[in-house]
Amino acid sequence: MSLLTRLLDPDQVIVFDGAMGTMLYARGVFINQCYDELVLRTPDLVRDVHAAYAKAGAEVLETNTFGANRAKLSQYGLEGQVVAINTQAARLAREAAGDRRLVAGAVGPLGLRLEPYGPTGRDEARGWFREQMAALVEGGADCFILETFADLEELEQAILAARDVDPTRPVIAQATIGPDLRTTYGASPEDIARALDRWGVDVIGLNCSVGPQTILEAIERMAAVTDRKLSAQPNAGMPRDVGGRSMYMASPEYMASYARHLIHAGAKVVGGCCGTTPDHIKAMVEGVRPLAPRTRLTVTATHPVPGAEGAATPPVGREPVPLGARSRLGAKLAAGQFVTTVEIVPPRGVDTKKLEQDAAALHAAGVDAINVPDGPRAQSRMGAIATSLVVERHGIESVTHYCCRDRNLLGMLSDLLGASALGLRNLLLITGDPPKMGPYPDATAVFDIDSIGLTNLVRKLNRGLDPGNNPIGDPTQFVVGVGVNPAAIDPAHELQRFHWKVEAGAEYAITQPVFDAEQLERFLASIEDVRIPVVAGIWPLVSARNAEFLANEVPGVTVPATVLDRMRKANEKSKEHALAEGIAIAREMLAQVRGAVQGVQVSAPFGRIELALEVFAN
Repeated sequence: MSLLTRLLDPDQVIVFDGAMGTMLYARGVFINQCYDELVLRTPDLVRDVHAAYAKAGAEVLETNTFGANRAKLSQYGLEGQVVAINTQAARLAREAAGDRRLVAGAVGPLGLRLEPYGPTGRDEARGWFREQMAALVEGGADCFILETFADLEELEQAILAARDVDPTRPVIAQATIGPDLRTTYGASPEDIARALDRWGVDVIGLNCSVGPQTILEAIERMAAVTDRKLSAQPNAGMPRDVGGRSMYMASPEYMASYARHLIHAGAKVVGGCCGTTPDHIKAMVEGVRPLAPRTRLTVTATHPVPGAEGAATPPVGREPVPLGARSRLGAKLAAGQFVTTVEIVPPRGVDTKKLEQDAAALHAAGVDAINVPDGPRAQSRMGAIATSLVVERHGIESVTHYCCRDRNLLGMLSDLLGASALGLRNLLLITGDPPKMGPYPDATAVFDIDSIGLTNLVRKLNRGLDPGNNPIGDPTQFVVGVGVNPAAIDPAHELQRFHWKVEAGAEYAITQPVFDAEQLERFLASIEDVRIPVVAGIWPLVSARNAEFLANEVPGVTVPATVLDRMRKANEKSKEHALAEGIAIAREMLAQVRGAVQGVQVSAPFGRIELALEVFAN
């Protein structure tokens, strides 16, 4: 009997793999990254996780594509990579599975509410699911596993999409419930079972959110109302806070014992979700082996074919206001003129007197704008939006840095709409430094989206649309900037992200401080195909210690050995010599890059704007 036939056989026990995200996180992948994209960026890492589950005895390997639909990938600026990610993910799982295991194309919710409770139409959702599933089949998926759905209406669209792609390919459909044994939309285990039975899926089940005990109770209730094969993939218990981290405490032995209970209750497909590892799966495989039936039956599955298909076209919104009409900075960028900006860190407290004096002085000096960082290096300072409003009282424009670390998507939307209403126009969109870098390491980070997703959000606002494609009235008029690092440790990854930022709607970029003009020129040559105006960061060093701090403790900044050596030698003479040498190096950088970029952002070390103005002096 083939493994695919066993999957469809109501009496055969099949063991799926465990958590992918848990394993990737344990191997050092930060939570704010797009885990689905790792199949393209670090395929060996994903392949190794699949191989570990295969070695543990899992008979079905799920692809690393839980969030690889157009809606969720758009949060990272990756909506154009749906096919590539899903196809590659299925191929990686196929390589690890070989001929002895099945590959299940994993499909999760869109992360958007469907009509009438949300902006996403049913046909639109069905089209997005269909796009993902077709790519999974192309990569070699044997079946589909639709998992962690709370909205049965959305799950129905995913099932219809699966039948659109291939009416004969098996579908496992799993909802998720809470400790009260209901979905967040109020559906009971019986409601879930009856709906999925009616929609003709091959295997009905539950996964995620809760541990095996709650899943067991729900499976017992589902088995009473359906004859369909049942599946159960619980978390490794409920997460607990241990030393500031969420830990799943259920041991492999505990999970194995409950796998046996689940099979006795009627579930014939078992596996694990969040917190489960190859050790858990190995214990489950060994624990359920005695329960596998000796008889082998041949089963032919039939499926109802759904009706007409059709995906709605998302609204495009209004035409954005021309770049040159949005702000004075935007006008200069649009005209190809050289722009000068100075970066001033917001005050630590509420006293803005020095900030206002500096803003007036820079305006009088003819500087185009003041860059206002947003909690750099996870420091706690006055907010960038409030600081920018103080700056603009004095006739000079601000460039408001806005990061993803501290706010969820709703908070970002509220902030940006408010900033637009108050007259702020120039943005620099960044992901933000993790809290552990700063003086409050126990603070939590949000990272709903990164700078690419934020760029997509602002592009929509500039077209008069919110994240759900709902009209907001008059569009915002932001000049959309992003950060870029010509000295990145992984140049290929930085280049790829820059391309995505441009695709997402970036209109200019500001670099990290440049201390190597040739390195910048090489980077500029590499982005010629997607070139937007680039503003070079310039940092006047004040001492050898300052140079060493930047080189060793500020993420994304590279200070060449030649510059460090110059600063050390100058420092040996005196502090004044070191300061003069730092200004000289900054002037050299400005002179060398001036013809290659469209502007400079000169930092004001320790808030000393006179040092920044010295860099501009002839």
